[in-house]
Amino acid sequence: MPTLTLADELVLLAHDDAGTNQLGRPRLDYGLVGAVLLDLALAGRVAVADDRLSVTDPTPTGHPVLDDALATLAADGKRRRPKDWMSRLAKGLPDRVLAGLVDRGVLRRESDRVLLVFPRTRYPSPTGAEPAAETAARRRMLDAVAADGPVDARTAALIGLAGAVGLDRTLFREVPKERLTARVAEIAAGDWASAATKKAIEETQAAVLVAITAAATAAIVTTTVS
Repeated sequence: MPTLTLADELVLLAHDDAGTNQLGRPRLDYGLVGAVLLDLALAGRVAVADDRLSVTDPTPTGHPVLDDALATLAADGKRRRPKDWMSRLAKGLPDRVLAGLVDRGVLRRESDRVLLVFPRTRYPSPTGAEPAAETAARRRMLDAVAADGPVDARTAALIGLAGAVGLDRTLFREVPKERLTARVAEIAAGDWASAATKKAIEETQAAVLVAITAAATAAIVTTTVS
């Protein structure tokens, strides 16, 4: 099976064993946009300069979801900030990522109705157990947090993204809070990617957090007004 993208790993980590999204929307949507941009940055396709995201290499990566986003970025005539791409790239993204995992047999699609009325779609593992790819991602992240020293670029990016969407609270619940805070900061400051790539990743992770916070604030205001 082809190597999973960061978006694939994030969507697996965000769903429980019953195939239910534990992050909710639009938290997962923005997180997946961030994951796509991080993968493009790690692949040397995009960079951030003067707080603006630009395409540095339009060559396709060979992955449909990444290449669709890359084409959209390349076709845009304006250099935008990473946060400006959150809503633009989020539309339909979770469905495309999940569909790709279903096509590869990592997950299966299960549709039913709650109380015989409300439609529901879940994405459990075909075996009923946690997918091996999810287990591997969890182990990679936990090993990085538990150890000392350097961390590979993909794992460092995924740990930062997990923090941005709030998954770190469950993924690392057995790690003492002070140890987790210190180690995540150490990983973020590590020499695991070029300065340009790290800049793009840091800006993207910040953009995800800003988008999620803005959406949560808007929901609170709407509920209060109503």
